[in-house]
Amino acid sequence: MATVKAQLMNARLSPRKVRLIVNLVKGKNALKAIDQLAFVVRRPSDPIAKLIKSALANATNNFNMVASNMYISE
Repeated sequence: MATVKAQLMNARLSPRKVRLIVNLVKGKNALKAIDQLAFVVRRPSDPIAKLIKSALANATNNFNMVASNMYISE
């Protein structure tokens, strides 16, 4: 099983607030996590959704993975 990592750098967000949103989507399917983040009314939800979309794009373009089979592990 291959893993794809993505990092969010230089985000001016508090770690406690980001951790709340990340724990919400941890362990879920990546596409369902993006859908769920669209309805969260917290400031870190947009950068995290953008990060997940970037990781999906990297996985499909660089590693020929299928987006529907991916999930968020950490």
